[in-house]
Amino acid sequence: MPITDTPPGGAVDVRGLRKTYGGRDVVDGLDLQATAGAVTAVLGPNGAGKTTTVECCEGLRSPDGGTVRVLGLDPVADAAALRPRVGVMLQDGGLPTGVRAMEMLRHVARMYATPRDVDELAGRLGLPAFARTTVRRLSGGQRQRLALAAAVVGRPEVVFLDEPSAGMDPQSRHAVWDLVHELRADGVAVVLTTHLMSEAEDLADVVHVVDQGRVIASGTVPDLLSDGASGIAPRLRFDARPGLPVAALATSLREAVPDGGWSAAEAVPGEYVVTGPVGPGALATLTAWLAERDVLATRVTVGRRTLEDVFLDLTGRHLR
Repeated sequence: MPITDTPPGGAVDVRGLRKTYGGRDVVDGLDLQATAGAVTAVLGPNGAGKTTTVECCEGLRSPDGGTVRVLGLDPVADAAALRPRVGVMLQDGGLPTGVRAMEMLRHVARMYATPRDVDELAGRLGLPAFARTTVRRLSGGQRQRLALAAAVVGRPEVVFLDEPSAGMDPQSRHAVWDLVHELRADGVAVVLTTHLMSEAEDLADVVHVVDQGRVIASGTVPDLLSDGASGIAPRLRFDARPGLPVAALATSLREAVPDGGWSAAEAVPGEYVVTGPVGPGALATLTAWLAERDVLATRVTVGRRTLEDVFLDLTGRHLR
């Protein structure tokens, strides 16, 4: 049954959140909201502050400043009231390692007044295949599926999913995605953290990009992929030897498509990206340009800008 009593500020409302470790601001005045019936993805490089933010929302850490409200309640002070209404899936599972998988799930279900049908939920996530296996002997993907089942078996109004498909094969990943779509349709507020940009792009209604303890960009996936007034910008990407005069390629493409407003830029050594109205003429111009210079491209792809492109543009390409 869809949930209708979400507070006006949203299911999750974070204002001016601050958290300090060792004199360093890990979260520095962060604002973030998530609403019922939507999937909100929180993305960021390692050390950006996203995990600490979500842990404050889950009541696992206390903020040093600002306010955090989940369903209108303080996750720390009102933990007892929130616990039956919130589901949490941690990346490391947080599961007792000595119990068998289905025994653990049935035990968790008995803690709730109106849990989901355990057998139906287990069947959807393929748990019967390892029902009698102890948690310590499960693979990483199997643990993730069990942790997800434990997070949603109590019919939560808000669910926090940390890297929900990490270590999963494609079949398991799609089963998880189908369940996330169902949760959203039922009015659940789903807060998702992931390093898989394709997962966020496929699942999220709203994306918050976090870096250096602050939200640096927010919006729907189409909003973030949009290239200003021109909408979602297609890209032509190719790999060839470093040092090509890509400015000359941009000139050639502008001549081929006078109204295109073509631009070209070197993304990394040997990888080039051209944006503009990609079509057969542009591809023909590219291949002719490469042939004139006796350059063999090892890869040529045509497609729209991706969320990974946006993420790298916002947070940089250097390792953290």
